Amino acid sequence: MKIFARAAIAAAFAVSTVIAHAADYPAPQPLKPTAQADIGKLPSKSGGYTIAYMPPATEFNYYIAIGEGIKAKAAKAGVNTFMLAPQSGADINGQMGMIQDAITRKVDAIILSTHDEAAAAPLVKQAVAKGIAVVIVNSDILDFPTPVHAVVGYSQRKGTHLMGDYLLAHMPAKSVKIGVIAGQEGYHSTERVGGFLDAVKGKPGINIVSTLSGNWNVEGGNTAAMDMLQANPDIDVIFAANDYMIMGTSQAAKALGRSKVMLLGNDGDTAGLEQIAAGTVTATVNTAPFQMGETAFDVTMDVLSHKYKGGFVETPAQIVDKTNVLPILKDPASLYPKPSKAY
Repeated sequence: MKIFARAAIAAAFAVSTVIAHAADYPAPQPLKPTAQADIGKLPSKSGGYTIAYMPPATEFNYYIAIGEGIKAKAAKAGVNTFMLAPQSGADINGQMGMIQDAITRKVDAIILSTHDEAAAAPLVKQAVAKGIAVVIVNSDILDFPTPVHAVVGYSQRKGTHLMGDYLLAHMPAKSVKIGVIAGQEGYHSTERVGGFLDAVKGKPGINIVSTLSGNWNVEGGNTAAMDMLQANPDIDVIFAANDYMIMGTSQAAKALGRSKVMLLGNDGDTAGLEQIAAGTVTATVNTAPFQMGETAFDVTMDVLSHKYKGGFVETPAQIVDKTNVLPILKDPASLYPKPSKAY
């Protein structure tokens, strides 16, 4: 069973101002004029495309899942793809060198996700000038600092606003103390933390008592949560800007005997979903990375064939907790990595 039917996606994210498109994905929303590259200037080819998928790191299974969605669609279309990424998401210089390598290799398209848009912008500009299609994935940035051909991803602020709404509907007490674990400084962390805070700040019974960085990974989340819970032993809720950090938080909570703390994540990582099923994480914003990769590939192919007119394609996000996690885990074909057991 596909959890996100394409027709439902299109209906859920319809907007008043849209751009015509060719493939079966939601109608794009316009980018800011200064961020939209001219698709008409791309070279015309009838096939033989090579696409580089360039996530910020291989340490995150989430980005591998996006790549698996791209790879699955590419295999069916007979398109050559490869992934190029540093091991660590903190290795910004490493990713910049790899983007330069992809440009040198004269690929037809780059599907890019980066933790540092400002650092990537000069290289993206260079790629576009050389006739390489650039599609930003796992983002909703409408004003990338240099023109790109398309953006594909979920609305990050809207997604985590859903999590804030979820907390308000499932408050473990009339008044709660909340810790927030942000990611590495940048657009993604700002938007994700901002969406959650937009939903909860100023509401009755809400007290934000600590905000720390977890650097997007399990170890960072564990360290931040240890510090946070020891300094604030009465914390009731911790929200983390991705699932890796909330999984690290789960380890810290267990080590400190804090099993009743509500733990809220963001992403839809397979391991995070399994922790929800096991009861060690409360909920996450499932952003369906495998399906996001499929959509990114469709958009990229439409860009290369000049069928795409530009813009941002919004992909789905939904809250997942113990009430609805099992149907997702029972559909392993749409997950990467696969669940550790059959559900």
